[in-house]
Amino acid sequence: MTERNDRLRRLSLDAVPTLSHERASLLTDFYRSNHDRLSVPVLRAKSFHHLCQHKTIYLGDDELIVGERGPYPKAVPTYPELTCHTLQDLEILDTREKTRYVCPDACLREYEKKVIPFWRGRSMRDKILNSMATEWCSAYEAGVFTEFMEQRAPGHTVLDDKIYRKGAVDFKQDIAASIAALDLLSDAESYSKREELKAMGIACDAIILFAERHAELADRKAANEQDPARKAELNRIASVCRHVPAHAPRDFHEALQSYWFYHLAVITELNGWDAFSPGHLDQHLLPFYIKGLNNGTLTRDAAKETLEMFFIKFNNHPAPPKVGVTAAESGTYTDFANINLAGLLADGSDGPKPFERPRRIQSPTVD
Repeated sequence: MTERNDRLRRLSLDAVPTLSHERASLLTDFYRSNHDRLSVPVLRAKSFHHLCQHKTIYLGDDELIVGERGPYPKAVPTYPELTCHTLQDLEILDTREKTRYVCPDACLREYEKKVIPFWRGRSMRDKILNSMATEWCSAYEAGVFTEFMEQRAPGHTVLDDKIYRKGAVDFKQDIAASIAALDLLSDAESYSKREELKAMGIACDAIILFAERHAELADRKAANEQDPARKAELNRIASVCRHVPAHAPRDFHEALQSYWFYHLAVITELNGWDAFSPGHLDQHLLPFYIKGLNNGTLTRDAAKETLEMFFIKFNNHPAPPKVGVTAAESGTYTDFANINLAGLLADGSDGPKPFERPRRIQSPTVD
């Protein structure tokens, strides 16, 4: 591990998991003005766009891969539209002996004055519990069982290789073609389909905006940077963030950054049940790695350093805490993500073994 990756690792390990009310506050403001005016898919997409436009962004010293779910490493957002923490929940999280989440006074005040009054009775969890039989709710409150997916969105999902072959601009073109192909007169579901497709397009705009904001931050930092080497890195970060995820990645750095923006998009928009995973990361990154080695723009050591930074990013994101009995008892800190190595290629043939240079590259090719 390089010296600067050791610094980034130490920063991640030493950072104290702290609850951030920023996402909850931004989402409350947005829903207060829009929750009865838009279809559900468009409402969710526009709320995500609102978050990408207004949330605090972070670019730390030494970083090459940029972006955080919260305003800084280990700052943990909450998701009141799914499950709204009570003041008691927040106090429990702040005082439990293990896997503590620090809850600043500002977070308590924001929840007491703004978040709880709006989301009480409106959250997904409240609606589910209010629809269940009294006996069933009593069993839940007694701890007969704990969670039943009432506190999170579906998770344990894996991303495929689309994002390495296409950018968000390409996805928007595909979406526009699908909207144009809808049969609004004969298909009874065409309106719902159109709203979902519109929402997808808005989400594409949101993630492009989110990346552009990081490019602008890198530009500002580069303008004030005195060290020539770091200045060049910041300029490179700005260039990368202006290309991905709007467009398909062209090299190893862009491929990692593109995945990371999509990863942040998923876990910022909704709190998925534990795992959103890169999947076959070795097969996805291999063409970019080989291309960089062959054209002299990448070395093994540089690839290793950037990949280590990528892994450190995952450690910056503790799992958003739960409520009720699981707020007191759940010991989860890690927001899990699984990486696949080796295995079959898309055509069913054997892929390269870990650390083995392949004789051929199956998917994806990099122009």
